[in-house]
Amino acid sequence: MRTKDFVSALGAIALLGTALATTPSFAQDAGAAPAASEQQQPAEISESHLAAARKAVDAIGASDEFDNILLNAATQTKAEFIPNNPDLQTEISDMVDEKAIELAPRRAALETEIARAYASLFTEEELNEIAGFYSTEAGRKLLELGPRAARESLGAANVWTNGILRDLRQASLEGMNEIYAAQAGETPAPAEGAAEGAAEGGSPQ
Repeated sequence: MRTKDFVSALGAIALLGTALATTPSFAQDAGAAPAASEQQQPAEISESHLAAARKAVDAIGASDEFDNILLNAATQTKAEFIPNNPDLQTEISDMVDEKAIELAPRRAALETEIARAYASLFTEEELNEIAGFYSTEAGRKLLELGPRAARESLGAANVWTNGILRDLRQASLEGMNEIYAAQAGETPAPAEGAAEGAAEGGSPQ
């Protein structure tokens, strides 16, 4: 898989929220008049295209971050009801868990919308390539260690940035000294580091 295709697959994860927001099933206000761009009918997605999208989504774990939505919703609901009825804590907790389990099958609808989001951004062939790569040992390793590589890259970038800022500031201070000396008609004094180096190394041959 080419590097640009590979980067596109990763970038699609960041675009997922935007893609879902524009999916009809996730519309916030069904009664609002759609904008001109939203009046266009979405392109038909074939079953094989959607199946390829599901494979790609599964391969890259694109929906894994949503695994705790129902659990968090149950926890939040319990936290809302139990304080007002502390004597019914056990009953409320069991009841909410039961209701949450009843809602669990709706996860399939989310999986379908995620697959549609990817299918709208990638061709069937590209999705098959993505699924194929991330099913390999190298692809699985990238998913596992990619976040660590990103953190280490960020750390290296921070160190590099600090060095650039330090050296640019020093060079600019020296440049300011030259400007001041030129305005005063004087020969600019050597930079502090250069003067120390000359004193230690002696005069040049």
